[in-house]
Amino acid sequence: MKKINQYIETVFTEQDSVLEGVISSIEEKGMPSISVSPSSGKLLTMLVSVAGAKNVLEIGALGGYSGICLARGFNSPEGQLTSLELEEQYAELAQSNLTKAGFGEQVSYMTGAALENLGKLAAENRKFDFFFIDADKVNYENYLNGCLKLAEPGALIVADNVLARGTVADDAAETSRHTEVMRAFNQVVANHPQLESLLIPIGDGLTVSKVKN
Repeated sequence: MKKINQYIETVFTEQDSVLEGVISSIEEKGMPSISVSPSSGKLLTMLVSVAGAKNVLEIGALGGYSGICLARGFNSPEGQLTSLELEEQYAELAQSNLTKAGFGEQVSYMTGAALENLGKLAAENRKFDFFFIDADKVNYENYLNGCLKLAEPGALIVADNVLARGTVADDAAETSRHTEVMRAFNQVVANHPQLESLLIPIGDGLTVSKVKN
């Protein structure tokens, strides 16, 4: 898995000073180094662009790496990214990095517990055509359910880290604390009556789900 990812990164991604600056800012702040991989970020950009998404909801901002990748996929300046982030300092850094990347006017942050903010968005009748889930793993299924309440027909829902470093697919591997959670989540996504889904094994794995019309 590691060699495959290295090959993909080498062949299909290029050096990116903007995203490298985000990684540096995260390290300088002593924040965890858990941004999406360059190839996963590129796929997010492509998916937003291909889908023609205009209203994107991100759950888990960290330092703004994935936020920049999502915003780069907008086909017009009208595209808007709403990002839910538990930690105020993370949201502030992400806002700063998105602004430096030229997307400051296209992003807004809601801090605090994501489940509560998902409820607020539902109460406001907000709708989104693209979702990216990359937060605390134990709540992935809850986040999925929250996203479905906000989803336009045909919306895409993407979730990161669904391979749990490959342990979901290897019974002989030493499991991580997220292995069983991700296995259960993948089963839910694969068999959900409202979704058409596929797991794409780049980075730490992404499930891409289309909400059925």
